[in-house]
Amino acid sequence: YILKLSNSKYYIGSTSNLPQRLQVHSSGKSKYTSKFLPFEVVFTQEFKDYSKARKAEFWLKKLKNREIVERIISDKKILKEF
Repeated sequence: YILKLSNSKYYIGSTSNLPQRLQVHSSGKSKYTSKFLPFEVVFTQEFKDYSKARKAEFWLKKLKNREIVERIISDKKILKEF
């Protein structure tokens, strides 16, 4: 999942329980995102298993490229296979 934070930066994460994880973020219990509330969920994608979701998360974080992240958000899909 990708969140757009109040400072206009993106937070990239993965979880096996998105509603629960979003509750943690919105309640301020997540150290990083608590400083940049409110946030907007701008992208979610389900994967066959959690390990593929983690690989996608690490790949996105490694890119450090806002244009690619925004293209993924716009396309509503990560085109790379994991």
